[in-house]
Amino acid sequence: MKLGDIARKLGCELNGDSHIEITGVAGIEDAKAGELTFLANRKYRPLLATTGASAIIVAKEDSGSGQVAKLLSANPQLDFARAIELFHAAPGYEPGVHPTAVIAKSAKIGAAAHIGPYCFIDEDVQIGSNAVLHSLVSVYRGAKIGDDFFAHSRVTVREGSRIGNHVLLQNGVVIGSDGYGFARQTAGPWYKIRQSGVTVIEDDVEIQANSVIDRATIGETRIGRGTKIDNLVQVGHACKVGEDTLLCGQVGLAGTTRVGNGCILAGQVGVAGHLTIGDGSTLTAQTGVPNDVPAGVVYSGYPAMENLAWRKSVTVFHRLPELQKEVRELREVVSKLTERR
Repeated sequence: MKLGDIARKLGCELNGDSHIEITGVAGIEDAKAGELTFLANRKYRPLLATTGASAIIVAKEDSGSGQVAKLLSANPQLDFARAIELFHAAPGYEPGVHPTAVIAKSAKIGAAAHIGPYCFIDEDVQIGSNAVLHSLVSVYRGAKIGDDFFAHSRVTVREGSRIGNHVLLQNGVVIGSDGYGFARQTAGPWYKIRQSGVTVIEDDVEIQANSVIDRATIGETRIGRGTKIDNLVQVGHACKVGEDTLLCGQVGLAGTTRVGNGCILAGQVGVAGHLTIGDGSTLTAQTGVPNDVPAGVVYSGYPAMENLAWRKSVTVFHRLPELQKEVRELREVVSKLTERR
């Protein structure tokens, strides 16, 4: 594909030879002749002078750096993501039902569905048009799923769950498993609380491998439109996660947590139950949250605090042995002065 054609498809301004032939895409460190790459992180800016790529997508302020041909973009990462799609089409799946699939008579499945090997669809399930259930996917009774649903191998959608349109579930995702609810008895074992609620996944949500969204004890657990959930994330019963929020790997939300719209919870963030995270807040990696978080802040550490305060605290933590020694010496000096008096 000619570089000029790529520029037109992406809506980017071309700075270079429009006739350069581009055969693929690659990262800036590994790109070779004939490949297109991108620069979004300033850390990699020196590689503009050394990359082997034939062309690079850059911000307009980098238009004069290096000699390689450039596509000038307002959002290089986004335009590179679109460029990948020009060279790597998503795999297609022919409509049809594999002979090993088991589908209940009362189940209703929309047009052009692909139901793969060993899938199970229970009674009273509804699935919209253009669904793809790859293999070994289980949909329990009464679940309702919208159009353009894609479930990779070993996905489980439990009873009564509600899933919107354009939802993508990666391998091993579980939607609507029992919440972690047990009541203490006066004597004897814990008493399991029946989890009678549902899980609701709104439109345009993607949930990545081996993540679990529990059903509510009563009421519902809800994941808002456009939210993206990474691998190995646990969303507890009756949580509400807003729209366009990111939950990164190994995030854990205890029951009845409220997360607002447009939030980012980085890797291994843990949130105690019955708390609220305000709209637009960012929690950096390994933040522990024991209290509510206001809207629009960046919090870090444990207990969670403003990021700047946490960074200052970390600096002090590294000096604690030294500071302890200084305090001990000062105490000795003060003690001696007191004795002399």
